[in-house]
Amino acid sequence: MFADEELSDDKFLCGRLRLLQPLKGYRAATDPVLLAAACPAEPGQSVLDLGCGAGAAALCLGHRVPGLGLAGLELQPAYADVARRNSRRNGIPVEVHEGDLSHMPKALRRDFDHVIANPPYYRAGGSPSPVAARARAMQVDTPLADWVAAATRRLCPGGWLTLICGADGLPEVLAALSPKLGSAAVLPLAPREGRAALRVIVQARKGGRAPFRLLAPFVIHAGAAHDGDRESYTPAANAVLRDGADLLAAFR
Repeated sequence: MFADEELSDDKFLCGRLRLLQPLKGYRAATDPVLLAAACPAEPGQSVLDLGCGAGAAALCLGHRVPGLGLAGLELQPAYADVARRNSRRNGIPVEVHEGDLSHMPKALRRDFDHVIANPPYYRAGGSPSPVAARARAMQVDTPLADWVAAATRRLCPGGWLTLICGADGLPEVLAALSPKLGSAAVLPLAPREGRAALRVIVQARKGGRAPFRLLAPFVIHAGAAHDGDRESYTPAANAVLRDGADLLAAFR
């Protein structure tokens, strides 16, 4: 487990959440916040976060939508422990279990209204992080298709999968949706206006039959380039990343 001196205390959603994170290892940034903002959960529904890490996505979602039944699956025990601590210190209950996708803990073998996931996105074969926990959290080991399959098994009929991944992983994710997941929508996440999307959010419904939708890109930073040591979020990105707004409200 991480000792207290190995953890930082970080602000999320403009300080509405305070999350402990390892100083060395995988550290949540914008991806889990965007993921949580895209999930269409409603009060009283259940949500499973696959690969929950320190709990950033589940807790951001729990802050935006009170009254959810939140659960998380995390492979690395030290991160699962931090997720439990973050749940307690923010007063948002999250049921965190340790295990992997292929051997889901028995307590999680039930139906959920929503499954969210932020799988590792660095392709195997590159130079891994010297910090083993970070490398394991960020470098692809389990195929994206396996993440989609695990999510599908846990979704109730009509339930929604919401997943964020690298743009290069989109073909694999889309191929894995059929035949059980439909009504798919893809939201490209562009770093700046006119720049290629580096991430995408994919959403699909178990048993859905609506036509596929490719949504207009969501632009994160204003301006053509970084112009100093300051944040430059677009107003829409600021509303999501700072205020916890619903990312996909305009498309529903």
